[in-house]
Order: sequence, then C-alpha cells, then structure tokens
Amino acid sequence: MENFRKVRTSEEESPLPFPDLPPDVVEMKVKEGSKIRNLMNFAMAQMELKGSRQIVFSGCGRAVTKTITCVEIMKRKLGGLHQVTKVRYKTLLEVWENQDPLPGSPAQNLTVHKNVPSICILLSRDPLDPNQTGYQPPEPRHGLGTQLNEAEDTSSSSTKGLKRPLPPPHEELLTKKLQVQVPDSPRGSGTTNHQLDHHH
Repeated sequence: MENFRKVRTSEEESPLPFPDLPPDVVEMKVKEGSKIRNLMNFAMAQMELKGSRQIVFSGCGRAVTKTITCVEIMKRKLGGLHQVTKVRYKTLLEVWENQDPLPGSPAQNLTVHKNVPSICILLSRDPLDPNQTGYQPPEPRHGLGTQLNEAEDTSSSSTKGLKRPLPPPHEELLTKKLQVQVPDSPRGSGTTNHQLDHHH
C-alpha cells in the first residue's frame, strides 16, 4: 500500500435513526477535527436564538467522543433536555489511488469499505417517548447543584481558553476594598456621634 494515497473518504448517507423528527431539525455533524467551541456556539444559537426544540449531534469513528462531549456541554448549559442515544455502524468508503502505476497501465484505484461505529444523539426540550431504546430523562436539578456548578466552571475554562482567568483577581480586589470600607464606616460614624454627644 506504500504507493497508494487516500484520495477521498465518503460516508454513506443514512437517515437519522429517530422517528418523528421535524423536517428542519439541525444535525450537527461532528468531525474529528471540529472545534468544540465552534460547534457549541452554533448549536446554542440554534436552541436559544432560533428557538429550536430539538437538535441532533452525530459523529463516527474518532469523532464519537467529541460528539458525546458536545452533548454533555449542551445539557449542562441548557438543562432539562431529554436525550435519546443511538449507536450504529456506518460504512465509510475510502478511495485510494496508486501513485506509482506501472508504465503503460492505467491508474489504479482501490476502494476500501470500512465499518466504523457511529453515534447519533437527539436532544429535545420537549418530552420524548421514554420507552424507546437509548432514552435518558433530563438530569434532576436538585441535589446536583454544587456538582453542576463545579463542572460548569471546568468546562467553561476549557472552552473559553485564556479569557477565563482574568475575572477572579478583580473580584478579590473588590472584596478587599469592601473589607477595608466596612470596618472604617462604623468607626467613622461612631466618632461623629460621639462628638455630637460631647457638644450637648
């Protein structure tokens, strides 16, 4: 195979494995090289600005873990989402071209069929049929409050990159100022009262 170069890869187009999807549902196709921040910005805009009720994330092969990460971030940011996960196999067609054909012979192409695991996850604001396979109800909000907040902090620091570390020092300054002001003011007002009493 050393003389062969992969020319193109194509996925077989397959319908989404969910019944009753609206025809205009957005499918986020997550690729191995996709940037999570870009995917999430687009997906959040669909759900928050455009008011979509449902969104599908799909990915295959090495993009499966990234697909799941996007879904987890989405569930954390929006909350109350119903989820159905379908795992299946997809056929990828890889076309390889012989870079070094024998003189006088036509260029040879080799087509390789690869089966790769593929995941499709439907997130919905509206309730879904809880009896279908792969259904997950929304996570309860109570009892998880603290964990969710901690998780949100870690996820936002990784997605926002370098912008995140700036606010905390500012907050610390504010609290220091407050600590300085709080003891001063009662003493300040106390002395004025004291002087007034003195005059009477």
